[in-house]
Amino acid sequence: MDGGSSEPLSERNYLLTGKFTGNFADLTHEISEEISLYLESARLVTSEPDLAYKLIRNYRPSIRELILCIREFYFAVTAHAVRTWYSSLRLFRTNNAGTPPERSVYWRYILVLMSDHLLTKDLAVPAKKKFPSSSGEMFQHYFAAKREERYQKRDLIDARARRLFENTKLACSMDAYPFQPPLSGRTGPIVEMDGHRMLMLSSYDYLGLIGDPRVDEAAIAAIRKYGTATGGARLFAGTMDLHREVEQALAEFKGTEAAVTFTSGYSANLAVISGLFGPADRVIMDVYSHRSLLDACRLAGVQVQRFEHNDPVSLRHELEHGPEANRTLIISDGVFSMDGDIGCLPELIELKKEFGCFLLMDDSHASGALGATGRGTDEHFGVQTEEVDIWTGSLAKSIPSNGGFVAVSQRVAIFLQHGASPFIFSAAVNAPAAAAILEGLKILNQEPERVTTLAANGAFLREGLQSLGYDTGLSETQVIPVILQDDAKTALLARRLRDYGVLVSPVLFPAVAQGTARLRLCVTAAHTREHLEFVLDAFDKIRSE
Repeated sequence: MDGGSSEPLSERNYLLTGKFTGNFADLTHEISEEISLYLESARLVTSEPDLAYKLIRNYRPSIRELILCIREFYFAVTAHAVRTWYSSLRLFRTNNAGTPPERSVYWRYILVLMSDHLLTKDLAVPAKKKFPSSSGEMFQHYFAAKREERYQKRDLIDARARRLFENTKLACSMDAYPFQPPLSGRTGPIVEMDGHRMLMLSSYDYLGLIGDPRVDEAAIAAIRKYGTATGGARLFAGTMDLHREVEQALAEFKGTEAAVTFTSGYSANLAVISGLFGPADRVIMDVYSHRSLLDACRLAGVQVQRFEHNDPVSLRHELEHGPEANRTLIISDGVFSMDGDIGCLPELIELKKEFGCFLLMDDSHASGALGATGRGTDEHFGVQTEEVDIWTGSLAKSIPSNGGFVAVSQRVAIFLQHGASPFIFSAAVNAPAAAAILEGLKILNQEPERVTTLAANGAFLREGLQSLGYDTGLSETQVIPVILQDDAKTALLARRLRDYGVLVSPVLFPAVAQGTARLRLCVTAAHTREHLEFVLDAFDKIRSE
């Protein structure tokens, strides 16, 4: 088996061209011999793809293509996937004797042949990999040095920081610091982090539009026309005609009279609540509503009550027993960011009408994810958009950009443009971000099937985790918690998943209540079934370690 001067076999020709002219029944013998000879190259593909490519680039074309095929599919080389593919192949051969399978099935058949070698113990339970960020390298060894820490009440870093510093130091010492993983390229289903290819399972890129050439080209064209910044706040010199296009498109998307954009979803919530409400008013919000909503209430100085999660009976109690107020605003999320369940919108609308209140829905995790066309919670439940007084949302999740929006009546929009501090005193969304928002909305309108794929991927992963005995809490969307309760256990599991090639973020106290620590998994429309099977196999193996 030298440089490949001989004429390729018909099977090899199929591997290169997709055209099969030989006998499929002889395929196993022909390919298995070569698989055995180049097994080490295949092993390297699963751990060091660049080195493996250098080693095999001078081999005969069929082998080079074979290894590149494995490189493409190595995330899917799991026991679960192999069983599925093998069953499909047997069914295919039963129904199509002597007829070649589709090329994708052929690739998978090659992997089936290799499964006995690739799924050996040392690959099924990978050795611990080196991730500099896990040991806190980004902190320039701050936690490795011996130092006396002070947490006095008059210090800039006071006693409230003790837990944070102690836990971070402990995590770094255990090579298990789980936050701020440095990506060396764009996010997507597969990312590069600390020199390792990883399957990303914590990205908000729900529709898989980050890196879409149409979005990139729109952003580049906007830079050429408008530059990289606006040079001002929206009220003064920072408004571009592009902003007006974006806001018109958002209003049409949500079905409201108008929309106003801000530099983040967080800022949008600060703007609308602090702009419209004050100390003489009250807010009653779901206990699981996003932190930005609570911070907005604090900025406004408004009286705050909380009702039990997604519980209309509890909300009624708060409405009946709260303090005197000029106006009452009910707040909930469309999709709750830590639990992945859906807000009880129809019941909230009924109570709003009964008690003469206003209603705000934060659709940050619902926009692009709920409803047949991704419009959000209103479309999901089939209610009229105008039944909700204020819609807010993010433009950095399903929409592949930065920013946030408030979708409201024309009258409220005009007020916010002149009375909301984040609109007046913050620089405007820059041109490339605005163009990416506009293009993202166009793609969502043209390709609603992305919403369907997202929902199917969420259901597949959630049901698979449940079948393995994991607690996925209340999830019914693309946001899937794996609730482990203990902070340390959760952080260590996130670290172990990195060894398996899965990047996932833990959510610990105080982001969630004590005793409810979890991994928060976020699927996207760009994840393939093979990606998700790989994740399930990793969770299955870790469970038995």
